[in-house]
Amino acid sequence: MTLVEHLEELRGRIMKCLIAVAVGGAIGWFLYGTVIQLLLNPYCDYLKTVPKNAQPTTGCHLYFLGAIDGVLIKLKVVLFIGLAFALPYILYQLWAFIVPGLTRRERRLAIPFVISSTLLFLLGVLFAYVTLPKALQFLLGFSGNELVPLLTGDKFLGFVIIVALAFGLSFEFPIVLIFLSMAGILSSRKMRDWRRPAYLFIAVFAAVVTPSADPYTMCAMMIPMMLFYEGAILVTRLMKH
Repeated sequence: MTLVEHLEELRGRIMKCLIAVAVGGAIGWFLYGTVIQLLLNPYCDYLKTVPKNAQPTTGCHLYFLGAIDGVLIKLKVVLFIGLAFALPYILYQLWAFIVPGLTRRERRLAIPFVISSTLLFLLGVLFAYVTLPKALQFLLGFSGNELVPLLTGDKFLGFVIIVALAFGLSFEFPIVLIFLSMAGILSSRKMRDWRRPAYLFIAVFAAVVTPSADPYTMCAMMIPMMLFYEGAILVTRLMKH
């Protein structure tokens, strides 16, 4: 295929991915209330640790200030749900785009690639969700009880979604390493030799990528990525790369 043909194929696959996200978003429209409650739970858990005289409101609520902010918040959450639903299909389109450059043996890994990538992304989102209460307790309580946070929905939900995406994408780290080994760029020996620089890179990456930069979130991302690095070494050795 020529460069133009590759670009045309890429455009077609991107359009398919956007359609899949739109379909997932249509489903997410009806799940909006349930997802909002799930996203609110970490903030509600934080409020339980705050003394009553320092709580900003009675009850667990978020606010919006502009007339259209409510619409934008709902669209943002629905888009996030649509992306989550469309993720397996997006990963399949990514695999189908790079398949012509792979061997017949490597093409058979399509289903394991899609399943493992989806599960790792969801695992990353779960890690982000579990660490959020501790992160919020650190961030919102850092200034003391004299200053009371009054969170708006767009800022808080945007923060939660960014943290979830950061964790989900960072948990794809072993898939990237295995692909590089399949392409002949990395090997298990190189990864063993580069272990210390890799750990340093992971630590810096976790510090930069996590928007909260609190120690709980950083460790929750850094430690699994280090374990994934060791797991990728083992897998590449088994694959004899």
